[in-house]
Amino acid sequence: MTFLRPYATAAILAAGLIPALVAGPARADDVEDSLNAALEAYRAGDFVTARDEAEFAVTLLGQMKAQDLGGFLPEPLDGWTRDESADQAMAAQMFGGGLVSSATYSDGTDEVVVTFAADSPMVTAMSAMFGNASAMGAMGKVMRVGKHRAIVTPEGEIQALIDRRILVTVSGSAPAETRQAFFEAIDLDALAEF
Repeated sequence: MTFLRPYATAAILAAGLIPALVAGPARADDVEDSLNAALEAYRAGDFVTARDEAEFAVTLLGQMKAQDLGGFLPEPLDGWTRDESADQAMAAQMFGGGLVSSATYSDGTDEVVVTFAADSPMVTAMSAMFGNASAMGAMGKVMRVGKHRAIVTPEGEIQALIDRRILVTVSGSAPAETRQAFFEAIDLDALAEF
């Protein structure tokens, strides 16, 4: 049954990466527990459980990485609050994988939603559009923040593709200048290093 070995190899490789990726002890225990369960199941010949546990560990690691991505979300502007209950950080399984992290901000009347989508094949496919000035112009009003290009869509959404792999979107019911202020509050240079 050598065709099942890649799953065991993935679990063993993931186990070797744990010390470099684990941020907190509680979360590390969940990852380690899943990897240990995967190895035990593999050694017992239970390849279905081994694969399931290894994939669960990978999902947990993705969630940890999405939370790290959320660290780049901007602080609320003066007079605005961040709705912590609406924050999301997940390893997205849709669109072929990737990470998503978002936050919702409110001033009591209007809201702004800042979303990062990273390392997804769908986002990567957008790099051709963002790399072509004509294509960007067809999508909306083009602007630049530092060395980064952005688009303001006809709906008023601000979108930028950072380092060809992180899509930043700022949307919401707030006035255009407020959405732009939130966009400019994001440290895009630091985000590019993520």
